[in-house]
Amino acid sequence: MASPDMSSAPFTPDDPSAIAAWDGDRSLSYEQWDDRAARLAEGLAGLGLGNGDRVAVRMHTRLEWLVTSLAIAKIGGTLVGLNYRFTPREVLPILRDSGTVALILDDDDPAPLVQAIGPLALRAVVHLSDRPVLPVSFDALIDKNPAAVRAASDLAPMILYSSGTTGAPKGVLLSDRRDAGFGPAQLAEYAHSVAFEGAVGGPGTVSLVSLPLHHGIGPAYTRSALASGGQVVLQRKFDPVELPSLVERHRITHWTCVPTMLTRALAQPVELLRQHDLSSLRFIQVGGAPVGNALKERAATTLQADVYESYGAIETGMIAGASLDENRAKPGTVGRPFRHVDIRIVDEAGDAVPPGTSGEVLIRTPMIVRGYLGQEPLGPDKVDAQGYYRSGDVGHLDEDGYLFLSDRISDLIIAGGANINPLEIEEVLSTHPAVSLAAVVGVPDADRGEQPVAFVELRPGASATEAELIGSLDGVLAKYKWPRRVHFVDTMPTNSSGKLLKRDLRTLLEGSPAT
Repeated sequence: MASPDMSSAPFTPDDPSAIAAWDGDRSLSYEQWDDRAARLAEGLAGLGLGNGDRVAVRMHTRLEWLVTSLAIAKIGGTLVGLNYRFTPREVLPILRDSGTVALILDDDDPAPLVQAIGPLALRAVVHLSDRPVLPVSFDALIDKNPAAVRAASDLAPMILYSSGTTGAPKGVLLSDRRDAGFGPAQLAEYAHSVAFEGAVGGPGTVSLVSLPLHHGIGPAYTRSALASGGQVVLQRKFDPVELPSLVERHRITHWTCVPTMLTRALAQPVELLRQHDLSSLRFIQVGGAPVGNALKERAATTLQADVYESYGAIETGMIAGASLDENRAKPGTVGRPFRHVDIRIVDEAGDAVPPGTSGEVLIRTPMIVRGYLGQEPLGPDKVDAQGYYRSGDVGHLDEDGYLFLSDRISDLIIAGGANINPLEIEEVLSTHPAVSLAAVVGVPDADRGEQPVAFVELRPGASATEAELIGSLDGVLAKYKWPRRVHFVDTMPTNSSGKLLKRDLRTLLEGSPAT
């Protein structure tokens, strides 16, 4: 699920003293937000940061993220989103690749990361903490600086890193993602369509933000809610048990989530959910991974809300969406394309196929990425001559224009809405002295949609246990990337040219326990 790509409406409420956001018991009005951002901007400028600089932000979903993003906008900078679950080993290449000059983080213990990034010689590392663990404190920067007037009333432009189908994560500058062939009116129509014709946000709405803010949908969902005159409630870490009380306390009207979140929210006993007044909740948007109709029906019945499914990617923006009624009429669809989105289904030769015939899904939206950060523009292997992006998904369009997805050409794994590149895991496992060859595939998982599972061929005479191999990833890869099982095989299946056959590995899993 990618960003809704709302138009650039600034935050200009009729009442500046109105609450913009909640975080636990803390709140932030619009005027407080602007004041703290202006003070932080002065502090960042005093550290030598200014126009064009890239500032990495590694932070949970909290009020300080809003302040930081607006402050970076005020100095003319760009925010580089950093996953707070990444290990120092995963963070370092992103900081280097993005040209980051400063880092703002809220790690409980920042020492390992600060030590790892030492060679980069950043101009500043700012830490959010109640104790002085680093020389530069977030609150101190705000408290000691005046709120000088700096023009900016929107969130900072962002660079996000996509776990692409090959190689290391690649940076996407979201503001460089617009297709020049689409004018302002078309972009506004696209944005309105992506918002399900205005159903997302609006005056008087209260939106729960439980998605991370280093991802595409979290910041965009937050921004669209605030820019449309709504209020947001920030949940630092998703907790399904806390969800009903948050809805009741804040009269939450809107919630955007990934299927895993929705599944866990509905796993609670119905009698516990009904101890809370959930009548305010009227809109649930779910995406980022395949969503079964049974889950959406259960959500609509249990939570008494309208449920929508959406489909998108960082490289394309939002692509298609469907209401629950459309899903009932067209079981399994991810919806019809939003306005100004075109979808083609092609065969291996690149020729269009008729409705009902499966092939690769090619997409053109007003938000197609031109290229990855620091790299050449995307070539014909990713974007064809007509400007269609090769999604790597397999699917078909029916006679009414509804899109159905059935498979992926790539090996990308989507677990709980997060993209996992198997190559990253394979490369680390292959460094173990006992491993001759490693392969990782995604397998269905009731909770997270998919989970990575590893296959390992050991070197002759070597030995290793499953726990030992999984443990070798500790401190190297974020835990959500770790394989849940390791299967040992005598010989990896390959074709005549030596290419690894991952489909055969998936077949081996049918009814087979790990050895």
